Amino acid sequence: MTNEGDSTPWFRDQAGPEDEKHAPATLRNRDAIIAVLQEVLPDSGTVLEIASGTGEHAVYFGEKFPDLTWQPSDPDPDGCRSIAAWTKRAGVGNVLPPLQLDALALRWDIEKPSAILCINMVHIAPWEASIGLFEKAALLLESGSSFYLYGPYFRGDAPTAQGNLDFDRSLKSRNLRWGIREVADMNALATKNGFTRTDLVEMPANNLSLIYRRD
Repeated sequence: MTNEGDSTPWFRDQAGPEDEKHAPATLRNRDAIIAVLQEVLPDSGTVLEIASGTGEHAVYFGEKFPDLTWQPSDPDPDGCRSIAAWTKRAGVGNVLPPLQLDALALRWDIEKPSAILCINMVHIAPWEASIGLFEKAALLLESGSSFYLYGPYFRGDAPTAQGNLDFDRSLKSRNLRWGIREVADMNALATKNGFTRTDLVEMPANNLSLIYRRD
């Protein structure tokens, strides 16, 4: 399988009356992600999700982790409207109203979370967004807190799936500043900002879970 479907943020033409957008990849990857998050997330506290997109993950994760408070966010106003609409429809009480946060912003004026996760963002954003993401995570997270990333990555110690090579070319054809990142580059960025990678989990559709912990 390839992960090409993950490149479509949502189907804009399928918005419902409440502005819910639909991203097909969320239905395919959410349970695999939860299996990893069960070993990563704290027992209580607030989890900040960066680039929540449609909000489908946020609502589903909120249902599956009732003892956690879920704080979704997205830089796109359409994304924030979709998150709010999905949350309203699901009636999940532990999912907060979305924040409009951008990894390229100078700072985030928010309360410190207990953990941060970011799913399928870094390959559809410039490298500067990854830099900003780690810098802000370093400011917000306390020592020992988890920072979870999910998506396609290149690994120097493993063969690259043809699907990821094709996906990378597709991304760069849309925006030269996009593209699948190297795990080694993410690790270097993590180390620079006071994080240690504690695990790498191979996921379906040629994706990876990268788990970092604040030093």
